Amino acid sequence: MSTSVPTLHTIVSLPDQSTATLPKKHYINNEHGLLSWLLTGDHKRIAMLYLISITFFFFIGGAFAGLIRLELLTPQSDLVAADTYNKFFTMHGIIMIFLFLVPSVPATLGNFLIPIMLGAKDLAFPKINLLSWYLYLIGGTLTLAALVLGGVDTGWTFTTPLSTHYLNTHVLTAATAIFIAGFSSIFTGLNFIVTIHRMRAPGMTWFRMPLFVWSNYAASILMVLGTPVLAIAIVLVALERLVGIGVFDPAKGGDPLLFQHLFWFYSHPAVYIMILPGMGVISEVISTFSRKRVFGYTAVAFSSVAIALFGFFVWAHHMFIMGVSNYSALVFSLLTMLVAVPSAIKIFNWAFTLQKGSITFETPMLYAFGFMGLFTIGGLTGVFLGSLGMDIHLTETYFIVAHFHFVMVGGMLMAFLSGIHFWWPKMTGRMYPESLSKLAAVVTFIGFNLTFLPQFILGYLGMPRRYAAYPPEYQVLNVLSTAGATVLGVGYMLPLLYLGWSLKYGAIAGNNPWQATGLEWQIQSPPLTENFIETPIVDYEAYDYEWLEKKQREEVTTVG
Repeated sequence: MSTSVPTLHTIVSLPDQSTATLPKKHYINNEHGLLSWLLTGDHKRIAMLYLISITFFFFIGGAFAGLIRLELLTPQSDLVAADTYNKFFTMHGIIMIFLFLVPSVPATLGNFLIPIMLGAKDLAFPKINLLSWYLYLIGGTLTLAALVLGGVDTGWTFTTPLSTHYLNTHVLTAATAIFIAGFSSIFTGLNFIVTIHRMRAPGMTWFRMPLFVWSNYAASILMVLGTPVLAIAIVLVALERLVGIGVFDPAKGGDPLLFQHLFWFYSHPAVYIMILPGMGVISEVISTFSRKRVFGYTAVAFSSVAIALFGFFVWAHHMFIMGVSNYSALVFSLLTMLVAVPSAIKIFNWAFTLQKGSITFETPMLYAFGFMGLFTIGGLTGVFLGSLGMDIHLTETYFIVAHFHFVMVGGMLMAFLSGIHFWWPKMTGRMYPESLSKLAAVVTFIGFNLTFLPQFILGYLGMPRRYAAYPPEYQVLNVLSTAGATVLGVGYMLPLLYLGWSLKYGAIAGNNPWQATGLEWQIQSPPLTENFIETPIVDYEAYDYEWLEKKQREEVTTVG
């Protein structure tokens, strides 16, 4: 085998759009027919199937969010009945968390990119990868079935004893949906871990891997270790509801707090399952558009692993008002403060990466800046909630709603959109309209802040969440929040429209429109089914832009 690969070291500039054409053969047109997609083993096609699926569920979950905000326009519960409102926020939470946020970056961008970034031709287990998508679809279908049959009103947390004794809605259907979708996450995480350990190209050492791979590796550990705990909790809820085994029923010797411990032992790490891959996206984007190696690469890589490890030791900060002991509350409060440290390392290191960088403001970079600002606010307010005195006042208020959405929607969704815009040319071979995409980024940022900043004030003033009615003095802030949600909805619709338009009419992207250094940018766009004609040899460090510039100068000299 040769010791170098031409495709690895070829730097391709954005071609003349008047003459450029897509490659004749690539993963999209390699096979034809619906069946070739539904039975595919190609990680890239599976990623596109996931992208279509999660986009569908995102807009369903978003529709419920719109209905919630419409109900809260007025102080009285005059749009729908209170029990219907309970179903709205429950279905919104279940769909957005389990069917969008958890799989968003790993199942789409991770599936598409991780093998290529490592120099592999596919994930370790292609058939299991396809199975994970089918499990996701089954879980999503059961969730829709629960919705059509009448909905669920437990809240997305399925809190006992509501879920086991007092509610007669379709709890078991929704719980089964989450149970099955959870196995989709487990299989995806397992596939990523094995691929990263066993299928790296020659020369691709651990500390030459892109930080996107590191972050997905850490998230995969959480998927594999944490998700089975949620599965166990759901099975116990089902058994208690069906046959009354009494695990959570104190009348039968059970512990009502046990479900809280089991649920949050998974669900707090699940926050990092959602956010860690997004952080990996931001590392790639900031490095590319500041033309610098990520400051403190090793610290950023290990901070991802540290977040994953710390994530398993902070679950009880969700339970400070649940009756836990003062001693355990104090311990978990301290651990909550500590988990902020590795997240802060990332923020500061990204800021130092930007310092003296050759920064350009393409659309992915605008979304990345939005992520940094919104996630920082979400993280800092999380520190407030980790403080015992503040948490007792603020928990179960709209402060919690705002904090969570700043982290998961302001952070994760901005990172997801940044990654979609960044790798869209590689995934499709087409560019999108830059001016319209920048407008969408700005509209999304403004709309998000208009929606959720008022909710911090509402929470501080004491407005409880999950109520359809509220005192009249809170109406102005609620109207402002609903108006912001309308702007935010426009910001989310715009990418759907222009990205769809670009599939046919977008300019040809070329292989490396951003002049980035990763292996994925050294192959054709869209990639071949097998990714690489021959296995690449990696002989440069991650984000080595000096190497890139040197190669470009050599090419210019050769042409001259």
